[in-house]
Amino acid sequence: MTRKPTTSARSLPERWRSPRERAERGRAARSHTPRSSHAEFDPGPGRADPVDVIESQSATRVQELVPIRYGRMSESPFRFYRGAAAIMAGDLATTPSTGLRTQLCGDAHLLNFRLLASPERNLLFDINDFDETLPGPWEWDVKRLAASMVIAGRENGFTDAERGAVVEATVRSYRTQMRRFAGMSNLAVWYTRGDPEQLRAMVTGRLHKRGRKYVAKTLAKARTRDNLQAFDKLTEMVDDERRIIPQPPVITRIDDLLPDVERGELESMIRSMVGHYGQTLATDRQHLLGQFTMVDMARKVVGVGSVGTRCWIVLLLGRDGEDPLFLQAKEAGESVLAPYAGASRFSTQGERVVAGQRLMQATSDIFLGWEHIHAPDGVERDFYVRQLRDWKGIVDPSLMIPRGLALFGELCGATLARAHARSGDRIAIAAYLGGGDVFDKAVARFAELYADQNERDHQALLDAVNTGRVTAQSDQSTA
Repeated sequence: MTRKPTTSARSLPERWRSPRERAERGRAARSHTPRSSHAEFDPGPGRADPVDVIESQSATRVQELVPIRYGRMSESPFRFYRGAAAIMAGDLATTPSTGLRTQLCGDAHLLNFRLLASPERNLLFDINDFDETLPGPWEWDVKRLAASMVIAGRENGFTDAERGAVVEATVRSYRTQMRRFAGMSNLAVWYTRGDPEQLRAMVTGRLHKRGRKYVAKTLAKARTRDNLQAFDKLTEMVDDERRIIPQPPVITRIDDLLPDVERGELESMIRSMVGHYGQTLATDRQHLLGQFTMVDMARKVVGVGSVGTRCWIVLLLGRDGEDPLFLQAKEAGESVLAPYAGASRFSTQGERVVAGQRLMQATSDIFLGWEHIHAPDGVERDFYVRQLRDWKGIVDPSLMIPRGLALFGELCGATLARAHARSGDRIAIAAYLGGGDVFDKAVARFAELYADQNERDHQALLDAVNTGRVTAQSDQSTA
């Protein structure tokens, strides 16, 4: 007796396509979106005023902190770029698209790639910031990463040829890794990790002695940036109680922010948020969180583009006074990509951030979760919560020579490809990219054009500060 197969091609879901069909879909996209077309950037006369875009974001933020945001963005074209994801989102929406979508970081500039800790206490290299994550055209992340390489290269005084080589190395790495992932099984892609030892091996023989020492130092330093390091740096004993050290305006204790009644309401809200957000964690992690007791909290100014969003750091203690857990609860608003890529399918913005991070990262912080709250001012807000520090290591692009930045770009490109391959059609994207360098060179051209635009936008902000249209405040921070 011949047993009939339990599954036939006809019974498979409509969305299922064979690898050959998926590859054909990718190659077909070249007809309506040639790879060379990605060199284009011509937003036209209807482009939004960049200062208007920034100010519209500031309208819902903590107003006393907004001048700090403008101050940080005024410092250099690269710092401006870090805070200008909303501006670039509108620009990217005018550029050619293949129609192939994946989960996007939404803010894939080079400083959002760094060393992080896995739950198994291994050091990994991965994407870090997901405030803007949303499904969208895969090209947008690649172009934002590429433009950041050019802007960093200009600040370092690299020549046109040197910057071009850096960007082409970055995009080539994305392309070749995506082609490698296209030939792998789903589980093999999912289990792929960004091993920093691969970084060490990659630079051996390709950097001079000073560069190799810098990589080794960065790897070693990352392991010291944890809860204990934050505990020693950010807290002190006050009347036999552990308290967060105020460092205004970057870190401000709640005691110094509000009158007693309002402060009590805010403290109650934060305690409730930390207590309830644990329900979004796996049950074993809920149990672990329950072994800690909250002892202090403060407001923290973070990043560049995020300045003015509500962000709280919370100190909890475990078995004794030397067993700390630092959590950061950060406000989550709508992604800057949403007006162009579509609204999130999640009911809260905090869940959007967490879901995107879990999908794109090889492994995520064990305390990563979200909560929706009713704030004392009557406004409903979304937050996501994670550890403040967990073996984080970040490079300083200003210290890099062209070869070093190109190597770092290769690592970023490969990491972004792995993140996209987890959620998008890696076979179609790989087939579209192909084995040649047409796409690499096109994106390198786009990146130079966009760096020009970024410099004009940065100057527009400086002009707005000089005329009094906006107020900028320096806080002497390098965050």
